[in-house]
Amino acid sequence: MDDISRALFEKAGTCIPGGVNSPVRACRTVDSVPLFIAGAKGSRVTDVDGRDYVDFVLSWGPMILGHAEPSVVDAVCRAAARGTSFGAPCPDEVALAEELVSALPGVDMARMVNSGTEAAMSALRLARAVTGRDRLLKFIGCYHGHADPFLAAAGSGVATLSIPGTPGVPAAVTANTLLAPYNDLGAARACFERYGETIAAVIVEPVAANMGLVPPVPGFLEGLRELASQYGALLVFDEVITGFRVAYGGAQTRFAVDPDLTVLGKIVGGGLPVGVFGGKRCFMEHVAPQGPMYQAGTLSGNPLAMAAGLATLCMLKTMDYSALEDRVAAFARALGEILRAKGVPAQTPCIASLFGLFFSEREVRCFADAQLCDQKLFTCFYQQMRAQGIYLAPSAFETGMVSFAHSDEDFARALDAAGKVRF
Repeated sequence: MDDISRALFEKAGTCIPGGVNSPVRACRTVDSVPLFIAGAKGSRVTDVDGRDYVDFVLSWGPMILGHAEPSVVDAVCRAAARGTSFGAPCPDEVALAEELVSALPGVDMARMVNSGTEAAMSALRLARAVTGRDRLLKFIGCYHGHADPFLAAAGSGVATLSIPGTPGVPAAVTANTLLAPYNDLGAARACFERYGETIAAVIVEPVAANMGLVPPVPGFLEGLRELASQYGALLVFDEVITGFRVAYGGAQTRFAVDPDLTVLGKIVGGGLPVGVFGGKRCFMEHVAPQGPMYQAGTLSGNPLAMAAGLATLCMLKTMDYSALEDRVAAFARALGEILRAKGVPAQTPCIASLFGLFFSEREVRCFADAQLCDQKLFTCFYQQMRAQGIYLAPSAFETGMVSFAHSDEDFARALDAAGKVRF
């Protein structure tokens, strides 16, 4: 089983660190060999051994329309025929920026970059430039990419691999990163009361999706907005995952909280590498060449990524988000019932096209709660689900993704597989 994937992984280990180009893919914490994917279509992926899987990873989020959506593929092919990179402006980057400004209430202007990490790094630099302050407040277990200031108490792969501290990051860098538990407005307020005059920005995943799925408790995001305004800091929403996934206008639309800056990625590239930082005009006008805050990138606004993102957003405007949310909620509810009927403690939170799975008796509201969940149960579940053709993220600290391409048959197949899991 997985013979070709195993052989490729062994070969990769000789020329790629750990055999993968992003750490969680190595599947170490679930005691498995990573699947090497040969192709994908709609809600399914096929590995190099020819096995078909219902995909609940979706390239870690961007494939909300499903894999190889024809309108997106056509847009990329047409763009590629015109040239794959210019290092100069192209029409689609203007059109995509206009779509973002129209969709997101917190975005008056947007700058294209190449990854979520680059977008978050640039947003922080801008916040520091605007305020003249150095400190950043982030939340334990939230992940904002692998730039130095964000790796303190980060989620996602950092949490999955239990990497202690931030090796390779100077202590002087993380000394300016303040930490508070997610969903703990009191802790955030205490940070502002002590350090408020030196805090440039508070950055948050409006729905935490890198410690498993943890929605915000009522009043949390609203409270952060009030604190940032009170102390003259910028509120930054990291919507790399939530943007165009929890609603067409992102979490800021769904929760009616207006951030100063917004970080985007994933869906905005339609499956191609992209990142965006945007925000209120008064702040974005500080970005070079209009202002003094320097940021640049040769491949920023790449014509292939712009075409893919534009085609994706144009199609998403016609999709029924409410119907998808209802289907995901029914699936998550049924999954939890199946697991609990087996005597296994399970929490299956969901919001819009996202669902989570925590093997725990108690509701998970922060990273400390997530860390108490049973990793061995998750590993057992992951391995047996994969053996039955259900492709889940290989980490208890990641989030399940659903696309508009997922069918009732896909959900039924996953629930049937869950019913056959033995713990």
